[in-house]
Formats: sequence, structure tokens, C-alpha cells
Amino acid sequence: MSIQGKVFVITGGSSGLGKAMAIEMVNRGANVVINGRREQSLAEAAKEIDPSGKQVRFVAGDIADPKIAQRLIDEVLANYGRIDTLINNAGIFMSKPFTEFTEGDFATNLSTNVVGFFHVTQRAVAEMLKQGTGHIINITTSLVDQPSVNVPSVLASLTKGGLKAATKSLAIEYASRGIRVNAVSPGVIKTPMHPIETHDALAKLHPMGRMGESQDIVEAVLYLDSANFVTGEILYVDGGQNAGH
Repeated sequence: MSIQGKVFVITGGSSGLGKAMAIEMVNRGANVVINGRREQSLAEAAKEIDPSGKQVRFVAGDIADPKIAQRLIDEVLANYGRIDTLINNAGIFMSKPFTEFTEGDFATNLSTNVVGFFHVTQRAVAEMLKQGTGHIINITTSLVDQPSVNVPSVLASLTKGGLKAATKSLAIEYASRGIRVNAVSPGVIKTPMHPIETHDALAKLHPMGRMGESQDIVEAVLYLDSANFVTGEILYVDGGQNAGH
């Protein structure tokens, strides 16, 4: 299904998976509004995504701040008139033994992974209800379902696990009102988050014996966006991690 002319909002869009999604969508003729914390990084990403500036806009700031979340929604409506798909991609990941997490770690994970999701999604759903249609895609992690002794990460499980549960809850709440809600649950993906020297070890975490590529996640997102009879789905793109070891 073509996404020509569709309007996407992508949080965490200045690098990694978010930027890869935005590039692919603009290349396919969609319009995109991206969000990230740092304005300079966002401006540079926007120029790379669409040098013409016609198909991309950006809003800098922390979406855990309700004012920034509202500004993001206002920006997309002012420029493109509607929101077809919101991709909740912004996220933070920390791997530590449970007893070594600090109160600051807890607050940061909760703020980025949950609070920002809440503020942006609530505002996006309100607009989608006016339209009578819309789609939300949440990016989680396969560690929620397949924790690893080699990657202690309870805060990721706590916060991204909340997004998994929210995906199903929202999908049911709005299934009869034109709004679909799905999630992509990646394994370990090659992004700037993971230094090259860690890649060999990270590849071994997956039964397929390799790390994922950004394009693997982009294709999963595009599939879900085209699958009009799919809602409440958690799509695992993790090289077999969720199937077991």
C-alpha cells in the first residue's frame, strides 16, 4: 500500500531508527514531523531526511513536558492538517544490575519511555478521533518477553513492558472508532547506541546469529501501517529471540 501523501509523527527522530524511518517515508512520498531533545541535531537530521524541506518539519524538546508534546501536535496540524500515524520511537535503554540503578536512572527511564509516550499519544488520539482514523505504533524491546542474564535491564522491562500492555489496551479501546494501535518489538539493532566493538557479542544474543539492521525495523513499521485489519499486534523483529534460546 502506498504512503504517498500520508502524515507521520516520529519521536526520537534525529538519529538511529527514527531517522531511518523518516528517510524511508519521505522517499516514498510521505510527510514527516520529527521530534528530539536537541534542536541542532534535529535541524541537521531534517536537512538529511529532505533537503527541500517540503516534506519534513521538526519540534525540539522533551516530550515528557506537556507543552512540548502539544507543540509537536500543533506543528503537524499547522503544516499538514492531520495525523495519520504516530510512531512512539523515543526511548532510553540502560543495562545495569538492579541494585545499581539510581533514583536518577529510574526517573530518566520513566520520563522518556512512559511519560513522553503518554502526553504525545493522548493528544494524537484526540485528533485521530476527530478524523475518524489513525494509527499508533509503539517501539518496545524483546527483552520484555525474553530477559537475558547477560543484559540485566529491569527498567527497560518495566517501562517498555508498560508500552506493550498499553498497546493492547488502547487497541481494544479504540478498535471500533477507526484507530489502530500496534507495536514493534526489536532485538538489538545496529544504531549509534551500540559501539562497533560490542557488535560481535550482541550478535550472539540472537538465534539468527546477527544484529538487526535499521531497515528491518523500518519494514516492520511499514507493514503494520499497511495492514488495515491488524490492531493490538506486537510484531517481534528480533532474530528469533522471542521464540527462545
